[in-house]
Amino acid sequence: MTEPSDRMLTVLEEMRELLRVIAEPAIAERDKKLRDELRLIAGSGKGNNPKAVLLMDGTRTQAKIVDECGIHKGQLSQLVKALREGGLLKGDPKQPELMISIPSNFFDENEGA
Repeated sequence: MTEPSDRMLTVLEEMRELLRVIAEPAIAERDKKLRDELRLIAGSGKGNNPKAVLLMDGTRTQAKIVDECGIHKGQLSQLVKALREGGLLKGDPKQPELMISIPSNFFDENEGA
């Protein structure tokens, strides 16, 4: 990039960060509702649903998720459908990606439910 373009990119990145700070309360509230919905749909830390959800980062197909966590293909299909209907997925459901980021301990029993 040229020097003016580099400077413009830097300024835009700074503006984006400022907007994130301003919007944080609304984002936190939105994510709380979505996280609550995610727990309702996927269940607790036990079983294959939570394991499958943790793999939904947009880089794996449903078939790959089935292979990696041992969930039944039909069960995963139902889970993906419920997550999509709950507004928790973005992009192609054949390669599911959550709308929100969650930590790896999200489904642990003691993690802020």
